[in-house]
Amino acid sequence: MKPDKLVIAGREFSSRLLVGTGKYASFAQMVEAHEKSGAEIVTVAVRRVNLSDRNRESLLDWIDTKRYFILPNTAGCYSRDEAVRAARLGREAGLSNWVKLEVIGDEKTLFPDNAGLLEATEILVKEGFVVLPYTNDDLVTARRLVDAGAAAVMPLGAPIGSGMGIQNVATMKILREMITEVPLIVDAGVGTASDTALAMELGADAVLMNTGIASADHPVEMAEAMNLATRAGRLAYLAGRIPRKLYATASSPLEGVVR
Repeated sequence: MKPDKLVIAGREFSSRLLVGTGKYASFAQMVEAHEKSGAEIVTVAVRRVNLSDRNRESLLDWIDTKRYFILPNTAGCYSRDEAVRAARLGREAGLSNWVKLEVIGDEKTLFPDNAGLLEATEILVKEGFVVLPYTNDDLVTARRLVDAGAAAVMPLGAPIGSGMGIQNVATMKILREMITEVPLIVDAGVGTASDTALAMELGADAVLMNTGIASADHPVEMAEAMNLATRAGRLAYLAGRIPRKLYATASSPLEGVVR
């Protein structure tokens, strides 16, 4: 097969696994997990970064920017204006003009506010941002985000941090079939390697996760498992699975056998 790169806004990445930076027991553990994950894109919440006093230890001190591409995110923002402000702050601080855009609409479920998300996407795209919006698994919203200039669509597999895996396989299949202009990146809900493999087998271009790795009993080992699952699921998708059938088909056919 030809080299299989993840391409977002014209930039190529070899890994299709994106990872976060929260919930680790220590920065040292985070560094080791990132290494085992094989990821090239690391997402960082703008609110967690110390941007005012660079003399104090910061999360960014533990991320090798020569090795990893930093993707700022607007986690914890509950309005369009709040999310836009966070994105601008991240860019002004020199993090990136890319942003994983989150506009949360419900405190308990952390489901996105799709109306606010669309408006924030339109504003930031006009300001030159590369916008990767976190949204629900809704085709209509995804299309509107693409039309607004989003560089990717990032539907949730399940609520953030729930570990429930892909809850609506049919919807993910529809999104994969209908959204072809930009990458489809499953974001949220992945709990273990089989969830990641399934997302990739359904045709997702990539998977983003944090809790599934950082909150595992052994985060470093889980990071490696997620790395392998991402690669296996992608290869299986490209290889093409056999059709599902109700009845058996002999592995060693008898046609043409002399009896």
